Amino acid sequence: MGSRHPRHGFLYPLNYGFVPGVMSPDGEELDAYVLGLFEPLDEFEGRCLAVIRRSDDDDDKLVLAPEGRAFTDEQILALTEFQERFFQPHVLR
Repeated sequence: MGSRHPRHGFLYPLNYGFVPGVMSPDGEELDAYVLGLFEPLDEFEGRCLAVIRRSDDDDDKLVLAPEGRAFTDEQILALTEFQERFFQPHVLR
């Protein structure tokens, strides 16, 4: 949260990281968005609400949130739009 993408320069308005040791189809560790917290995090444990699957890319993203927090598919897409706008994302529950 608050950092810039190293290659493309866009700002991360929410926490974004990866699950250590869990590989995704793109050959890198599985990425995760953390919704519902508004300060930068070093680590997070919470609930997986959904997976964002890109129909034009092989880089799935987990969507995580603290216990008790809920987000609609539309809210998830709006909150991740800063990065997902470059792809064709679908929210899977």
